[in-house]
Amino acid sequence: MKKESSEDIEYNLTGSETDHPISATDATAPKSKWYKRIRKGITTDTADKKETPEGLWNKCPDCNFITTTQDLKENLFVCPKCNYHHRIGSDEYFETLFDNNEYEELCDNIRSIDFLHFTDLKPYQKRLDEIHAKTDLKDSMRIGVGKVNDELLVVACMDFQFIGGSLGSVMGEKFCRAIDYCIEHKLPFMCISKSGGARMMESAFSLMQLPKTSGKLSQLSDAQLPYISLLTDPTFGGISASFGMLGDLNIAEPGALIGFAGPRVIKETIKRDLPEGFQTSEFLLEHGFLDFIIDRKLLKDKIHQLILLFKG
Repeated sequence: MKKESSEDIEYNLTGSETDHPISATDATAPKSKWYKRIRKGITTDTADKKETPEGLWNKCPDCNFITTTQDLKENLFVCPKCNYHHRIGSDEYFETLFDNNEYEELCDNIRSIDFLHFTDLKPYQKRLDEIHAKTDLKDSMRIGVGKVNDELLVVACMDFQFIGGSLGSVMGEKFCRAIDYCIEHKLPFMCISKSGGARMMESAFSLMQLPKTSGKLSQLSDAQLPYISLLTDPTFGGISASFGMLGDLNIAEPGALIGFAGPRVIKETIKRDLPEGFQTSEFLLEHGFLDFIIDRKLLKDKIHQLILLFKG
């Protein structure tokens, strides 16, 4: 077998017409060219190269289906292939629920402070300053008042990107003020939970929000006003141990993780394997902790229907 030289390889790749006349009787002659390279090398300047912008594409963490962020947004951040519900913040929930995304925000003038001068890996105040610089969030909960299919509703929604949606003194205060607003204006109340639990940086001040918010809900019940608790992924710790599970209706999104301690801590404590699907909303529904599971795309119409039923 004849060994190809570098010149033969170059000819086969580039179709160079020099130095290689083709003979019909020469079995070793290179094949005819299929394209002609005019210039060698990459000639585009680095400054002119186009990079793919970040955030254009999204991969589902459950089924690995890839879709554009715009298509995912139009589908309310629900995977079109496996129905996985991506985590979203208060902006997206308010846009989903309120008519024309029109609402009034309550208690947006209060924010957390480091009154204990707490420091772990970094000072608590520095954490707060960094989050305030990166986002428009004042704390881990926002309160919105608007119409859901022409029915007024007060919605308290948590944002996981603010220190894991943790329960602190500001969240507890906002929650209670929202209930006061409901009692004053005779409006139903809904809370969308998404939290890792109480905020350790506020120590006992954070833990005291559990009885504070639970006691306030009793006033809402005395006023005969409904409280709907929507549990989303994840809802853990002090939230599930207090107002998260105290709704007149406790509902959840599909596949949401809901519990007090995490599965790893529970498994190490009881020294036993946990059941399949443990702490998912489907598991809790089967064992009687939830009233029903609602797809995000049906949420607005379902909440509207519930408001009408409570009014009737």
